[in-house]
Amino acid sequence: MTSAVHHITHPLVQHKLTLMRQKDRSTNSFRRLLNEISMLMAYEVTRDMPTQLIEIETPLETMQAPVIDGKKTVFVSIMRAGAGFLDGMLNVVPGARIGHVGLYRDPKTLVAVEYYFKMPADMHERDAILLDPMLATGNSAVAAVDRLKETRPRSIRFVCLLAAPEGLQHFHDQHPDVPVYVAAVDRQLNEHGYIVPGLGDAGDRIFGTK
Repeated sequence: MTSAVHHITHPLVQHKLTLMRQKDRSTNSFRRLLNEISMLMAYEVTRDMPTQLIEIETPLETMQAPVIDGKKTVFVSIMRAGAGFLDGMLNVVPGARIGHVGLYRDPKTLVAVEYYFKMPADMHERDAILLDPMLATGNSAVAAVDRLKETRPRSIRFVCLLAAPEGLQHFHDQHPDVPVYVAAVDRQLNEHGYIVPGLGDAGDRIFGTK
């Protein structure tokens, strides 16, 4: 079974991604666009979220109507760049719980090193949506899903803005059961493990650290 890649081609998503790629885009503008694009992507990621019927009263009569159980959804942010994705997603599903995976990429080996991991209780009842703007080598995403699977969530999805073909292949090889939602698959990785043409280092551009 190969993990599905859901390419989110909505014109608004693609338009905002183009603006984010521009190198002279300010930190404030980049952050705002990421917030907007994450809200739009949340609609696609949650398209098949389970609902249940509850009884409500409209101004005219009583009826059965569907609601989601947001508390069963966990947005898992891969620190630090995943934090930029989180706010927009929470605007759409404000009742969601939040988990964090702290990973950094060793600059020499490009291997993901974990320094923090915190999830809500009872993950076996919850659907995990893992957030990281970039799927480059795929090492961080694979390591995050490895740890996440130890908590036995009901389901896992991975959401990113950009992916490199090499990273997607590596992720597929390790976690064929986890679907990937992405706004664009770029050409390749360069010799430093950055996605090209890409948009630079997402964390630096979100937090203004470069």
